[in-house]
Amino acid sequence: LNWQTATEVNNYGFEILRSAQNDSHSEEQSDEESWEKIGFVQGHGNSNSPKYYSYKDENPGSGTISYRLRQIDTDGKFEYSEIVKVEIEEQHLTKFELYQNYPNPFNPSTTIKFAIPSVVTSPDRIGTKQSVQTSLKIYDILGREVATLVNETLKPGNYEVNFDANRLSSGMYFYSLTTSGKTIIKKMMLIR
Repeated sequence: LNWQTATEVNNYGFEILRSAQNDSHSEEQSDEESWEKIGFVQGHGNSNSPKYYSYKDENPGSGTISYRLRQIDTDGKFEYSEIVKVEIEEQHLTKFELYQNYPNPFNPSTTIKFAIPSVVTSPDRIGTKQSVQTSLKIYDILGREVATLVNETLKPGNYEVNFDANRLSSGMYFYSLTTSGKTIIKKMMLIR
């Protein structure tokens, strides 16, 4: 998504909102539950010159996807942009991915997204689509497992898991995704 402002007055920033529902959206849609906040881009506060912004949706899914911005002022007032619709064809995932959790730092919950490839690349099964045993675990700074979010056989595709850390103390944590003999580890920060 790319957008620009001509001038800015007390612009705190922009929430990026996405809706994947296939029914039509009106410009004045009030059904807030159908919109998911997928990111935030910091504004420039006050400016008399044009400012340029962009945001990349790393995991949009497929079908008709709608986007809109919620521009927020420093005093909390906000307004929505027009809705933009994008048609995205189903993609065959070829890469095992673990995305950075959002938000990060977080309190008390965060979302972790990952992708399991459509095509298995092991020598004995090249080019085949199959479900694979997948685990997504959380570890503390000492390497102790503190939560298991996923431990099951999953089909190829994009996944999203919410992690609620209410029972954990502030600090650095690691999340590890393992599937098909491969592991990816990323870190996240819980702030109370």
